[in-house]
Amino acid sequence: MIVAHEAPIPYMGEVRELTDYCYLLPHLLDESEDYKQYFEESKKLGRYIIMDNSLHELGQPYDLDRLSYWLDYFKPNEFIVPDYWQEKTQTLVSAKSWIKKSYPENTTPVAVVQANDKVEAWECYIILKMQGYRKIAFSYGADWYYEEGLASTPDKNNVFLTKAHGRYNTIKSLYSNGAISSTDKVHLLGCNVPQEFSWYFKEDFPFIESIDTSNPVIHGLAGIKYGEEGLKEKISTKVDKFEGNVKNWDIALYNINKFKSFIK
Repeated sequence: MIVAHEAPIPYMGEVRELTDYCYLLPHLLDESEDYKQYFEESKKLGRYIIMDNSLHELGQPYDLDRLSYWLDYFKPNEFIVPDYWQEKTQTLVSAKSWIKKSYPENTTPVAVVQANDKVEAWECYIILKMQGYRKIAFSYGADWYYEEGLASTPDKNNVFLTKAHGRYNTIKSLYSNGAISSTDKVHLLGCNVPQEFSWYFKEDFPFIESIDTSNPVIHGLAGIKYGEEGLKEKISTKVDKFEGNVKNWDIALYNINKFKSFIK
């Protein structure tokens, strides 16, 4: 399993060697020459690159023509095809269209499960597999995860923790009932609390292939240090808008190293 931590642009060089691969947000390529140069350098270094579609940052996928342009330009190892927040049908229509496109030789298209409840998530996952996707992702912040998380969370008043339990419970249910097989490939998009990942590693979930999260960097630069059990709450911000405080870099570094203990 490989891990990436997104970081504000000034800290990307520091974080690169502390992670397994680089996670690319395409809208920033058109906004920042420094960002573009970072990924050009990463490509030259032979770094594994997963390119997102920037839905989380923009509220909708980035301009489709620009996505196609940057996909051809960087030829990432994986590309998260355009999905639509909690919209199963629109996401499936988009995924069906993008699976038919021509991709660079070494690029794997990755689809994202979008739904309004666990039943829709189940349907979405199965249909994406039928469409031909060899890797599928689950986002972290769906509203309906809260209801799914109530079955196992010890703190029902903590929305962040409960939603984390919700994603975990959903994936566990899909695996237990055969929708997800042991040979599938799954990516986990972000997190509410970092300790969520430790729950997967306490189980035998061989299908989880990669994760990305800016959580340890963002909280560290905000001066928030991980506790032994992780976090109780999270900062509601996005990495492309967050600057942080350089004086807190040591805390960010601590969090990155502490994060590793959650995935062992």
